[in-house]
Amino acid sequence: MTTRRRAVAGLSAATALLIAAGLAALGPDSAVASSHREAPLVAADPAIDNTDLYAFASPDRPGYLTIVANWIPFEEPNGGPNFYPFATDAAYNLYVDNDGDALPDATFRFTFHNVDKRGNNTFLYNNGPVTSLDDENLLFRQTYTLESSFNGAPFKTRIADAPVAPSRTGPASMPDYAKLRQQATLTLPGGWKTFAGQADDPFFLDLRVFDLLYGGNLSEVGQDTLSGYNVNSIALQVPFKDVALGGDVGRNPVIGVWTTTDRAKVRMTGDTSALRGQGDRVQVSRLGNPLVNEVVVPAALKDAFNALSPDKDASVQKVVDRVTDPEVPHLIEGIYGVPAPPTPRNDLAEIFLTGLTTKANGPIKVDLNSQLMNRDVRANRFRPSEMLRLNLSTPVTTNPKRLGVLDGDLQGFPNGRRLTDDVVDIELQALEGAAQTGKLVDALAAGDKVNANDNAFERSFPYLALPNVGAVNGGAVNGGGTGAGGAVPGDGHPGESASPTAMAAAGQTGPGESPVPTMAAASGAAGAAALLVGGAWWWRRRRSRPAAVATAGPAGAASGDPGHVHPHGPDPDSTLPF
Repeated sequence: MTTRRRAVAGLSAATALLIAAGLAALGPDSAVASSHREAPLVAADPAIDNTDLYAFASPDRPGYLTIVANWIPFEEPNGGPNFYPFATDAAYNLYVDNDGDALPDATFRFTFHNVDKRGNNTFLYNNGPVTSLDDENLLFRQTYTLESSFNGAPFKTRIADAPVAPSRTGPASMPDYAKLRQQATLTLPGGWKTFAGQADDPFFLDLRVFDLLYGGNLSEVGQDTLSGYNVNSIALQVPFKDVALGGDVGRNPVIGVWTTTDRAKVRMTGDTSALRGQGDRVQVSRLGNPLVNEVVVPAALKDAFNALSPDKDASVQKVVDRVTDPEVPHLIEGIYGVPAPPTPRNDLAEIFLTGLTTKANGPIKVDLNSQLMNRDVRANRFRPSEMLRLNLSTPVTTNPKRLGVLDGDLQGFPNGRRLTDDVVDIELQALEGAAQTGKLVDALAAGDKVNANDNAFERSFPYLALPNVGAVNGGAVNGGGTGAGGAVPGDGHPGESASPTAMAAAGQTGPGESPVPTMAAASGAAGAAALLVGGAWWWRRRRSRPAAVATAGPAGAASGDPGHVHPHGPDPDSTLPF
């Protein structure tokens, strides 16, 4: 007898807020739950938790867009015996908006299926060495179907029964994991490439920011919290013409990208029949720009934000208010004495909600990555919305800088996001006003001191490092940074991780780029020292009486249509403190 159960319940406060805002689609049967455990409900459902989204022009394949989206945070390599499968009762979606109306013009949908041969015989993931994806020793495997829809047309199947690269169980079980990765990397008609499987988590940062902004005195920095952990990744590479408005990247080079996870409204144990129609699903996780839901959206709105579609962002004033008057600058001012920029923060509204363009009449006078720049866009239909925007016509730089646009590298974040972009340091500088002033904030130059991923990225699609092996808690020998094999430190291409020496040598500004002044090393050291002294004083004073930490103000055509197939950087010395 099949057991029926509700997916998620108990969203009364968030649901009431959204209904009050006119979002009645989120009914009581909806399941709402993006980015490393940032929202209460999604933290309890890691299989649908979007951790990160990347979108960049493929460095080794001109004219092609690469999108990488990750799920399931903090995968410890030894987390058996079931390890980390994709959810089979969910749809994993990649969206592209090319006309600025905050609705998808291209949708790429991935759904997964289990092939489980363990039954009553064993608990093992594999019962011997696995040398290929069809090895009989691999007792549990997954396949996926990729479907696409352009401009609202019905979905077409691009590939079915495609193999998923399995969780990496260790060197004895999978002696040549790079071979398994290669077998799971497929080329489809129309030049598309696709991959689904486990990978090293490419996000790098020190998460001790949550200990009152690095201990209140910057003593807690320099540790890559995600070192050694893995994620489940979906990567897709498609021609520019398949995602540009009217198929013309010359006239319409800017796109917006976001990703979601959908679950069935009512989940049936052991039954995926509810996935047969889009109307049977509800969005439970969402991700565009990094860190927005973590450090911009307040706790009471996080689950609701994960269920919201971008076209409704501008209608939820409490979310908009948190962009124009964010919490973090007030926290930094209260703890470290760095004055918060005056509000309203229209510069942040440009970065996160409209893209950078003079046509938005904002304070950042540059034309970079707003769909308003596309010649065939109807300006009266443009809608501010939170998504990762990318100008496909920006030349690929040979010397990427980890601070991206803030350091004169116009191909870096927030113009898309490469694997090597140091988004924590970039966003903190932006929150402190660097994008508006054109000058980095000296007091934040020391950063979290995590400037690059612990494993080198690969030079070709899907670019991600191979999954880690060994215990995360095993120390320097067996812990983080293990098992990335098959890649060498990058030579400066987007999507590659360079060694500290290579990154230090990549500080020049390329032709046609607009440099933003960076800090001198002495200035950075002095700023860090001042923060350490001031922070220590503040901390001692706080222990004697409650600190008056300021809080935030008011709550904030495609043309190509491939056919159906079945398978047979840069400067490590100038970061910021979060």
